[in-house]
Amino acid sequence: MRQDISKQELYEAVKALIETPQKHVHLDQHKLYTLFSIAFQYLLFKSTKEPGAYIIRVEDSLLAEKLARKSKDASTRKFLQSLMLPRKFTFGRSTFYLDFFHVSSWNLTKDIPPAKLKAALVVKNTSEKLMEEIMEDDDAPNELALFPEGYWYTSLQDASPKTLLIAFEKEFDDTHPIRFDFIKKEREKSLAGVKMSSEITFDDIDE
Repeated sequence: MRQDISKQELYEAVKALIETPQKHVHLDQHKLYTLFSIAFQYLLFKSTKEPGAYIIRVEDSLLAEKLARKSKDASTRKFLQSLMLPRKFTFGRSTFYLDFFHVSSWNLTKDIPPAKLKAALVVKNTSEKLMEEIMEDDDAPNELALFPEGYWYTSLQDASPKTLLIAFEKEFDDTHPIRFDFIKKEREKSLAGVKMSSEITFDDIDE
């Protein structure tokens, strides 16, 4: 696939995550598919060193499908495609689980013994919808009062010894931000009165 992350950049980025001592890491740059590849490859490496349960929690199934198609390395795309159904996949001596922000998808992950949970990767898209609104869309308004705002992440932050959170232009308590130098900042330029980002590529535009 065009514009995949280079092996050297992927190696250096994963190495930076491995060397980060903080428990809860926030990746807040604008290249969602690149960041997901980096974070997932970190989980994959960690799973070979610390066998156990690993959770990938994505905002919704539509975003999961996009990540499975557009992540920036082939092995991440292939693994996520295998994980989509039945949302549970064994790799070596570890098990990966996929769920979403709405609690009705947490049946596979809610009963994981705490000692077995090694890390979680949480991915939020650019939607401004709160979890509570998502749950209303899923016909689960009776559950709203049970969960505080941001529970889709804080529940894992409390339970998991390591979390990686991908969310652009958001702030989260008790997280350590990490940025990768090879991901350039977005630069805007004006053309006939219209602002355009110089970092936009056709691969990033949804079909």
